[in-house]
Amino acid sequence: MTEMQSLRTAAGREIVRFCADTRGATAIEYAMIAAGVGAFIAATVMGLGSSLKETFYDKLANLFS
Repeated sequence: MTEMQSLRTAAGREIVRFCADTRGATAIEYAMIAAGVGAFIAATVMGLGSSLKETFYDKLANLFS
């Protein structure tokens, strides 16, 4: 077997081994869930922020002015 064929065989084995490896999948899944929860919280805060300001902060400011 020539050096090039040996290199190609070794590279093929490494590619197959890399594709079969699933060790990092759980961490990626948890990161995606955390990103989704964070986006939901950010959207909720942005949506409710102005109405909460009008409800609480403006009324509180009127009490002390």
